[in-house]
Amino acid sequence: MKLNYKQLGEGFPLLILHGLFGSLDNWITLSRQFSSTYSVYMIDARNHGRSPHDPVSDYPSMVEDLRSFMDDHGIDQAHIIGHSMGGKTAMSFTLNHPEKVSKLVVADMAMKTYSGHHDEVIRAMQDIPISEIKNRSEAEDILAVRIPELGVRQFLLKNIDRREDGSYAWKINLPVLVNEYPKILMEVKGTNPVQNEVLFIRGGNSDYLKDKDFESAKLYFPNASLQTIEGAGHWIHAEQPGPFFTSVSQFLQS
Repeated sequence: MKLNYKQLGEGFPLLILHGLFGSLDNWITLSRQFSSTYSVYMIDARNHGRSPHDPVSDYPSMVEDLRSFMDDHGIDQAHIIGHSMGGKTAMSFTLNHPEKVSKLVVADMAMKTYSGHHDEVIRAMQDIPISEIKNRSEAEDILAVRIPELGVRQFLLKNIDRREDGSYAWKINLPVLVNEYPKILMEVKGTNPVQNEVLFIRGGNSDYLKDKDFESAKLYFPNASLQTIEGAGHWIHAEQPGPFFTSVSQFLQS
């Protein structure tokens, strides 16, 4: 699968993997900052953004997509940043291909199986008669019935594309992502520990990555450290971009 991507800057490769229902567009501002030091590749996961649609969206498939992407672009080794679903993809990739990862940053994600955090979000998106709406405001009004948070609505609206004929459609492959959602929640498993340096970053207001989750992850990533960024929830890079950039830059350059 040929994943959609944008590349900025020159230097050692830095790959950035977004979370569920996200896209590379979520990372453009930070990528511009990282591009002063690195060759930054923002990548759309399968069934997201402008990447191809496929009936499968599980971690083995996304790991293989990433391996193929690196091979296609002549990248032997890279730093990787992964947020949420992208964090699980990045962890699984590192456990399977440790020689291809220089340093790994996992943003607010553990290895464990999660209960569904997105059920209401999924129902809200399914409520939108996407082929019938006349504008984005109409879609936002429908989302607002279930999702009171403006930031979450704006994030989801980025997944709506306007076609040349003026109609609207989902960029994401919503039916497949709904069907594959249980697989996206599943635990990332490893067989042997790897020695890669890993930074886990969590938001002080988030419960996605608890102390016990980090200790479990250290069984597979013994050279891992943990930082907490206060004033941020699950979307650390969006809520506290300055501290996030500083923490990641210091880790990658140490």
